[in-house]
Amino acid sequence: MDIKDGLINLWQNTGLYNMISAPDPNLTGAAEQFLHQFGHPIMLVICLFLLWLGIKKQYEPLLLVPIAFGGILSNIPFLDPADAIAGPSGFLGIIFEAGIHKGIFPLIIFMGVGAMTDFGPLIANPKMALLGGAAQFGIFGALLLALCCFGFTLPQAGAIGIIGGADGPTSIYVTSKLAPELLGAIAVAAYSYMALVPVIQPPIMKLFTSDKERKIQMEQLRPVSKREKIVFPLIILFMCILLLPSACPLVGAFTFGNLCKECGCVDRLSDTMQNALINIITIFLGLTVGSKLSAEQFLTVQTLFILLLGIIAFSFATAAGVWMAKLMNLCEIIAAKVGRREPRLINPLIGSAGVSAVPMAARVSNKVGLEYNSQNYLLMHAMGPNVSGVIGSAVAAGILLALCK
Repeated sequence: MDIKDGLINLWQNTGLYNMISAPDPNLTGAAEQFLHQFGHPIMLVICLFLLWLGIKKQYEPLLLVPIAFGGILSNIPFLDPADAIAGPSGFLGIIFEAGIHKGIFPLIIFMGVGAMTDFGPLIANPKMALLGGAAQFGIFGALLLALCCFGFTLPQAGAIGIIGGADGPTSIYVTSKLAPELLGAIAVAAYSYMALVPVIQPPIMKLFTSDKERKIQMEQLRPVSKREKIVFPLIILFMCILLLPSACPLVGAFTFGNLCKECGCVDRLSDTMQNALINIITIFLGLTVGSKLSAEQFLTVQTLFILLLGIIAFSFATAAGVWMAKLMNLCEIIAAKVGRREPRLINPLIGSAGVSAVPMAARVSNKVGLEYNSQNYLLMHAMGPNVSGVIGSAVAAGILLALCK
């Protein structure tokens, strides 16, 4: 082999040589041509920024760090795309096909979340389920907006709308079924907004509540028996079986994990789901979702629209929970006047916990409440709508799968 030819061949196989793509004559727009040529370096910078958010700012680091690292691996420039780590024959591509495309990883994550969930606050005060249900309006509001104003297809609009539930595994599960081509952008949007719950929610909560409402103190919740906690996930599952079978994969995994936690006779299984199993799947889930952050898939106008619609959906979901709490208070005041008794009011701040970012949204409600009343501990009250939001997002996912497929 000629030494000169060998050195040229070696140089052409370096990442530095392939980092900037050759101009594509089929692209006429200057912006499109720029992204085509410099897309990989831009995405590497974005992924490094996501790493910084996860490591330095501690924004959902357990997911943001592997997602960002998977994005770095997916943007390594190869002369032959078939050799890419995120390609169909690459190790991330193989894991993606098995775990994400087939929908296994989100279900296992839901199983672990169920094993870590306490339904006690919701059982003690069942009307809190209305707050979790109200928060799901953000999903369908974003769906209509994506469909009518941004030109997305119905399956794509359904996948984008689910971001409003602030539930990463559900977003991934629905998107893998309805619009897998949007998976990278939707996953990053969903987990980014989940991580930014302490930043996004407080201004919205304060905007729609008065100083007097924020200081409302709620009665202590009643104790919940072990029998109630065992029966409750079974009731949820059978209601889902009878009314919305398309949501059974998510709801079934969630309730199975919770039943293992509450029954008290399979502690080893519950401990595995809460720790080892969910940690392993989180690693693979993050890396494979990040593998869809390639420049070709992420640096598009569609991605900007998805990020915009995601923040609209999440903001509207937060506001809808607060509005529902205010409406419930109005009904309670009227009922109390008719019955000549003192009204038992809900602090509207806990309505924002209707999104299914467990337990972060509940902690935010508690934190904002303490700012206005140092004796007002809302955490356990907020956990009711918070866990009902998890169920609500799974039910909304089932509706979307039934309507949009």
